[in-house]
Amino acid sequence: MNEQSLESILRLCHQLGSPEWRMAILGEGNASIRLDEETFAVKGSGHSLLTLEKDGLAICNFNPLVAVAEGSKEIPDSDVLLLESQVNSEGTKPSTEAVFHAWLLTLPGVNFVAHAHPIALNQILCTKHGKRFASRRLFPDQVVCCQSKSLWIPYVDPGIDLAREIKRRTHEFISENGTAPNTFLLQNHGLIAVGPTADAAWGAMQMMEKAAQIYVGAASISKNSKPVFMPSEEVDRIAGRPDEKYRRQILKFVS
Repeated sequence: MNEQSLESILRLCHQLGSPEWRMAILGEGNASIRLDEETFAVKGSGHSLLTLEKDGLAICNFNPLVAVAEGSKEIPDSDVLLLESQVNSEGTKPSTEAVFHAWLLTLPGVNFVAHAHPIALNQILCTKHGKRFASRRLFPDQVVCCQSKSLWIPYVDPGIDLAREIKRRTHEFISENGTAPNTFLLQNHGLIAVGPTADAAWGAMQMMEKAAQIYVGAASISKNSKPVFMPSEEVDRIAGRPDEKYRRQILKFVS
């Protein structure tokens, strides 16, 4: 792993673990970076995002993990699979979620994957409001940073089962919308954000958590109040505006 790659993935992990944003504590959450066509680096199991150092990263081969995610290989023992995927058998054990990291990093334009459990967002994902929140937008910058909608994933056991469900629903999302999502909302679990750069993944995480804070605040004003989402036609208009596409480039949301 070159020094630039190392710096970018460690910075992303430290941002995700920052107490300011309350997205992950202790060993929660994980992040990954594509290194080349065959390998990627992912946070090691149990390590803290906030204090992660180089020796807490696991270097893995794509092939065995992607094959399991796509269902072309029978589900093996999870621990055996993770250990077999490692480039260095004596290195740090990969995160349990390395399977979905591997598969998401095969999507066009995705070089970074971030996953955490933001508090405000989980206040929504742990209620009946989660699915609707994923499909709507509250303000223009949420559209700019998180696209017109997010992919909703009903609760699935973390690990291989979750990776396969993400794969299945991502293909459905692409068929319906013509593009892959850059944010994934996991019921009773948390948020995944992907992008071509670490800044893109982190920016999408921040913006989705900001939207969640606004939603929770708007919903709490009174018992009868309901947050007002943007009209769908306005969301589509913002998503297609040339000046907003330019802003995505400046913010490094596109390569």
